[in-house]
Amino acid sequence: MNMINTIFIFYLIFIIYLGFRSLRYTKTQEDYFLAGRNLGPWVTAFSERASGESAWLLLALPGAVIIMGLVELWTVIGIIIGIIFSWFLIAEKLRIETQKYNAITIPQYLHRRYNDKSNIILLFSSIIISFFFLFYVSAQFHASGKVIKSLFGLSPILGITIGAMVIILYTLLGGFYAVAWTDLIQGVLMIGTLIILPLAGFIELSETGITISNALESASMVFNNNNNSLFSGRSGLAAILSSISGLSWGLGYLGQPHLLIRYMAIKNSKSIKKAKIIAIFWAIPGITGAFFIGIISLIYFGPEYFIINDPEQAMPLLAVELLHPIIAGIFISGAVAAMMSTADSQLLVSASAITEDFYHQYLGKNLKEGSLVKFSRIIIVILGLVAYAIAIISEIQDKKIFGVVSYAWSGLGSSFGPALLLTLWWKNTTREGVISGLITGFISTIIWGNSEFLKSIISERLASFLISIISIYLVSKFKKYENKRSYK
Repeated sequence: MNMINTIFIFYLIFIIYLGFRSLRYTKTQEDYFLAGRNLGPWVTAFSERASGESAWLLLALPGAVIIMGLVELWTVIGIIIGIIFSWFLIAEKLRIETQKYNAITIPQYLHRRYNDKSNIILLFSSIIISFFFLFYVSAQFHASGKVIKSLFGLSPILGITIGAMVIILYTLLGGFYAVAWTDLIQGVLMIGTLIILPLAGFIELSETGITISNALESASMVFNNNNNSLFSGRSGLAAILSSISGLSWGLGYLGQPHLLIRYMAIKNSKSIKKAKIIAIFWAIPGITGAFFIGIISLIYFGPEYFIINDPEQAMPLLAVELLHPIIAGIFISGAVAAMMSTADSQLLVSASAITEDFYHQYLGKNLKEGSLVKFSRIIIVILGLVAYAIAIISEIQDKKIFGVVSYAWSGLGSSFGPALLLTLWWKNTTREGVISGLITGFISTIIWGNSEFLKSIISERLASFLISIISIYLVSKFKKYENKRSYK
């Protein structure tokens, strides 16, 4: 066993250990899902960043850059803008509001904010979260299979199995305490990978004479995607829509439940002011670094290499080639960290949607706190196994992580982003408007995301978000008008 493999195994053991250590801090639902609302700014910021930038950032985005080229710069810009907007527009207001309504989940907050006696908000929210997170978690399991395959030469399915088991186990044990503190470590590993690996690549390639422009021109001939164009060779309206589709990744940050709970779990609103600065200083070099990992991989290996090799494995392959085995082992562990930090949060949020929002609130089933926590753990295992099955199917069908994440990201962002944004910033938002936004965001993502024709016009991320926010606005205005007429 080489040094890289040894470090990787020790990392997995350490993560499981932290899960066991966190058992003592998890007694109530608020402990299990929000760490008792007692997280500091550094833990919150790194946890939010680690959870937000899953395997797709270290594996899928570099892979997309290799295949598509400069057009992915719009994705990078959109993501950075989205992170900034989320921290400034959502974080502090959501922290204050959720404590005011004593809500431990996003659906619960919307339910209590609008006094939804019909419980429709809870029902639809639970369905939306459970549905899209199953795909999202499966993408992280799928990514773990790719990394373990590149390290140990194991089959992708066995790699998926190992990754899924570790993630399910420590999430099951420690709840949000385990998630938050492991995310701190994982966030440090990820940013180290995203900064140092591109720098090492530029140093290694500085004497080759191959420029980024040369590499992109070669890729254009191999992949036929106009890799050296910011607009994929399009012009006019098509070029504008191409850039907007990339920028639309940023919209999703306004409505991802697994990120929003970080804002709810921080100690107080004052700590958010520190946390947002930390998160933004992580995001700018981190997201940009992922883009350059793709570019450097393209130069180092050449585009022809990725005809027969998976471009989404570029990061671990590059780390093995360029870095000392100890450093490579640490950074590849960071790639796995990216998967774990997202999957654990998503499993928790999905479990909270089913146990707290659906079972406890919607069905009105009352259990003692200890029993609710046990029930939540059972749900995590069930959801984890379903996501594992989807990951296996994705591997068999050779689906790309990028596409699966985009689909889930769009569905969650479009369902909850407009609803939260307008609830926090527009006083005329109504219960009926929120319900319409949840439904239209959900349905439009499914329709758009499964239509190659519609996606060729504009991304499901932008289309479904706009449909949802327009729906909330129109329905809310109509309801206000109707109430005004009834009053008269």
